[in-house]
Amino acid sequence: MTSTVPARGTLSQALGPARAGKAPAADGSALQAVLLDMDGTLVDTEGFWWDVEVEVFASLGHTLDETWRHVVVGGPMSRSAGFLIEATGADITLPELTVLLNEGFEERIEQDLPLMPGAARLLAELYEHEIPTALVSASHRRIIDRVLKTLGPHHFALSVAGDEVPRTKPHPDPYLTAAAGFGADPVRCVVVEDTATGVAAAEAAGCQVVAVPSVAPLAPAPRRTVVTSLEEVDLAFLRSLMTKTR
Repeated sequence: MTSTVPARGTLSQALGPARAGKAPAADGSALQAVLLDMDGTLVDTEGFWWDVEVEVFASLGHTLDETWRHVVVGGPMSRSAGFLIEATGADITLPELTVLLNEGFEERIEQDLPLMPGAARLLAELYEHEIPTALVSASHRRIIDRVLKTLGPHHFALSVAGDEVPRTKPHPDPYLTAAAGFGADPVRCVVVEDTATGVAAAEAAGCQVVAVPSVAPLAPAPRRTVVTSLEEVDLAFLRSLMTKTR
């Protein structure tokens, strides 16, 4: 399949020399694409976001309640930041807070950006077998582009950022956009996610889901398989999920 490269700033963006993969199977029974979340799924950064939020609000004279961590994890920045402003009564606008959080997060990942166990192996295997692979995140494009330097942009034929779609997770738009970018049927795509927000987006899009919980537990459900680590996930495993949809 030949992929087109949309202009920067559109809903999705093709990256580097990544291979878009082969055309969907004619019988509709094969795995057509793998769509991967970023924070907490491929890179161990969910804790980074919370640490930055705590530091920023401390500088504003507010202490965050640890119980709020589960409220803000995995969601779009507009929702998380908006919740924290309302909960604390901090005197800051949403755009101002968004800038501070993005800047603080970038400083963190410049110092250290650990991959989740099994992430590098999985990406290498998908690339080797020319499986259409997309990075789909609620993080903004500026953050995704920085993380891609570590993950290797060649591993992804397509990426979708939270600030490039009208509605980000938990809405299905990001995953529908990624599937459409490959000309794939969402039902024949496997999404790998770590939070309830991301899982909700993937399931609303009609995708098969592999949940790898990072902060809060997730339960198995129809079209949702829960694993403890990406070390349990390989191409054979992902392909086997398609047989469950037949």
